[in-house]
Amino acid sequence: MELQVRDRIPSLTALLTIVSLALVVGAVRGYVPAAVLPRAPEVVLDAIPPVNAAISALAIVVVLSGLRAIKRGNVDRHRRLMLTGFGLFLAFLVLYLYRVSLVGPTHFAGPGWVETSLYLPILVVHMGLAIVCLPLLYYVLLLAYSYPVAELPATNHPRVGRVAAVLWLVSFALGIVVYLLLYVVY
Repeated sequence: MELQVRDRIPSLTALLTIVSLALVVGAVRGYVPAAVLPRAPEVVLDAIPPVNAAISALAIVVVLSGLRAIKRGNVDRHRRLMLTGFGLFLAFLVLYLYRVSLVGPTHFAGPGWVETSLYLPILVVHMGLAIVCLPLLYYVLLLAYSYPVAELPATNHPRVGRVAAVLWLVSFALGIVVYLLLYVVY
């Protein structure tokens, strides 16, 4: 199976990215009929944003720990931590898509000048990095899955992984700032 994946990493990366982005756009644009999803109580829906902020904070710690592990040569720990980070990202995404499918996106309630000069630029960078990160994350995960550990240093995994990790960390951090601006400050 790993060899079949290895031969198709670019096309699998593209496919996974397109499907993921289609799900996000579909949920945000309201293309997912709310009637097909079981509706959680309002208290659960209201808890999703702070839970997602906590997931993002935990993911930052996990990804930084994963980077530290690989710098120290602990490949097994690195792998576990990065898979945990990806799992946290998936949990965040499922919760976000569920909530936005049912209640729609949250609109900024602060002053207009804060929205245009602070909130929207941060949101755009956060979303842009998240979009750029998706194919990079899928690519390094597929490389890690399809190559033996001893062969990974000879692939693009280390180089692309470093870039993906930095962008991922910044995106998670900006996501927390977006949460704070939407739900705490305003």
